[in-house]
Amino acid sequence: MPARERYPHLPKSVEYAHIGWDFFILAAVVINLSLLLFDSLFLIEPINQAIASITPGFHDAYDTVIHSRFITIDLFFVGIFIADVLLSWAVAIAERRYHRWFFYPFVHWYDVLGCIPLGGFRLLRVLRVVSLLNRLHRLRLIDVTKWSSYRFFAKYYDILLEELSDRIALRLLGNVQQQVVASDSLTERVIDRVLMPRKAQLIHEISQRLEATVGQAYQQNRIAIMAAIDDLVSRTLKESPEIQKLHRLPMGQTASNAMQASLSGVAQRLVDELAQGIHSTEFRQLIERTAESGFDSWLAVDETSAHVTEQVLYDILEMLKDQVRQQRWKGRYE
Repeated sequence: MPARERYPHLPKSVEYAHIGWDFFILAAVVINLSLLLFDSLFLIEPINQAIASITPGFHDAYDTVIHSRFITIDLFFVGIFIADVLLSWAVAIAERRYHRWFFYPFVHWYDVLGCIPLGGFRLLRVLRVVSLLNRLHRLRLIDVTKWSSYRFFAKYYDILLEELSDRIALRLLGNVQQQVVASDSLTERVIDRVLMPRKAQLIHEISQRLEATVGQAYQQNRIAIMAAIDDLVSRTLKESPEIQKLHRLPMGQTASNAMQASLSGVAQRLVDELAQGIHSTEFRQLIERTAESGFDSWLAVDETSAHVTEQVLYDILEMLKDQVRQQRWKGRYE
């Protein structure tokens, strides 16, 4: 099943309809909050008397038309807000905006709480501005990234998140270091749970690397190896008493040189054959059998090896902590 897009591509007319509805709801929020504020001030006796003395006509009209029916008017706005939540939820389901149909009230929690007829909760609906700005930005009608206020908050938000994540990471790595030091069987558990289940893969990797390393080294140093073989054969023959006796015979020097060339050629061909045999299946199987027979002995644990393993892990974690301590945001913002 293909993943749903967080913001599905909608026709421009639908996007503009969303924008228009958002503006309507924001206007209703502003009017509702203004009425709440003014009616609260209207209940204060000194302010009430001041309004009555300054504009008695407005005072009487407001008292008769609005203040006496304020609960009904407020419930009308609450009805608009509830209808907004239900309608927007239905539209989100139709547009397949979220992965599940019931995600909408959790994502738009501020709209849901804004339906509660209390002034503090009504203020949450002002957060609708963020959703509106986001939609306008996606439609490229505005570019909030160029706003100095956005860059200011984005900068310190990024710094805050990085510092918090670094502190959490340092605490976690420190706890892991304590576990490494306190554990008496860490090395055994690493061998049993990490290395042994991958024994076949490790042996295969060792044989492949050995084959590649030896083959590459031979190809790079073949001329020097052949020269060394020729020099070794020549020196061995010169130091041999039998060859020295052969030199005293007629044509002995010629026979000695021919023997040297023949032996050098045989030795060089033998080394070449061995080098070619490195890439054979038989040699690979030999290496794998050798590695497998020595694998368990390589992993034998004693007090020294356990201490070395723990120290290596501890130092790796300490290196990671040093890396985390680097305040990378300074390089981005300075």
